[in-house]
Amino acid sequence: MTSHDSHPDSQMSKQQEFVLRTIEERNIRFIRLWFTDVLGYLKSVAIAPAELVNAFEEGIGFDGSAIEGFARVTESDMLAKPDPATFSILPWRTEAPGAARMFCDITMPDGSPSHADPRNVLRRTLNKAAQMGYTCYTHPEIEFFLFKNSPVKGEQPVPVDQGGYCDHTPAVVGHEFRRQAITMLEAMGISVEFSHHEGAPGQQEIDLRYADALSTADNIMTFRHVIKEVALEQGFYASFMPKPFTEHPGSGMHTHVSLFEGEKNAFYDASAEFNLSKVARSFIAGILKHSSEITAVTNQWVNSYKRLQGGGEAPSLISWGHNDRSSLVRIPMYKPNKENSTRIITSSQSR
Repeated sequence: MTSHDSHPDSQMSKQQEFVLRTIEERNIRFIRLWFTDVLGYLKSVAIAPAELVNAFEEGIGFDGSAIEGFARVTESDMLAKPDPATFSILPWRTEAPGAARMFCDITMPDGSPSHADPRNVLRRTLNKAAQMGYTCYTHPEIEFFLFKNSPVKGEQPVPVDQGGYCDHTPAVVGHEFRRQAITMLEAMGISVEFSHHEGAPGQQEIDLRYADALSTADNIMTFRHVIKEVALEQGFYASFMPKPFTEHPGSGMHTHVSLFEGEKNAFYDASAEFNLSKVARSFIAGILKHSSEITAVTNQWVNSYKRLQGGGEAPSLISWGHNDRSSLVRIPMYKPNKENSTRIITSSQSR
């Protein structure tokens, strides 16, 4: 997993050279520059290889006022600067000429980071943590539905199967889907920990391995795109809608979070209850205190709140605990007294 921490200029130059050399050797003719709007939608600008050196040095200009939440019309000029550390060849565009992607940092014309760029917002927070000596690691459990067809207004979607939690039967078509999706993710350098059928008909879960928080954010955006690509290829429709069925559990994204000081897990204290250090308890307290604001960002739709109030282990109260899976923050006890396994799981994400 490539870390996206700041690099010396010489290191960045080597990464840029690697990207340029790989593009030439692999006959890549389309470079897709990815970035995210404030609602979490993936945006893309495609450039030719000849434009890439200039994109690294100066960025690619675009109209920020046309992107949701980015800028007003009077301040619309913005630049997308590709991060060479995120370079990956798109495995569903393997025929020559191929295509590759890089995530971008959004800047203003004077070179200052855009305050509306979600990637920059996360990096600012991680830099604050780094100044305190902490590195944040995260591990998402991503749920989604597979439908037989694209949604039709006024009609209930049809799931691809009637499977339940961890079901493994020939009638459950998700096995082959998840195998192909995981193969594609790993071809892009995204490691998968495990996968299974979730509790509702047609519902799947794929869990990514631990990574630094910025890598995880990039990986989740890639994940959602890959899942939709694989679904289209197999004749299905993938949806990350929070609550498509009233009578079945919705889809959320449990996120495992831990802070490390070098090689030491800052959340671990062998002598404390649940092995939770003071740092871990303060971290939990901060999440609980700001949970309303966090929920407004991570759960933006009316359908999100149908999930949160719809049962199925969705958190509807500001709470924490170690046994109740409907808690907003849960302390997993799979491997008690193991330092590196001490973490918290947040449950509010819905998209």
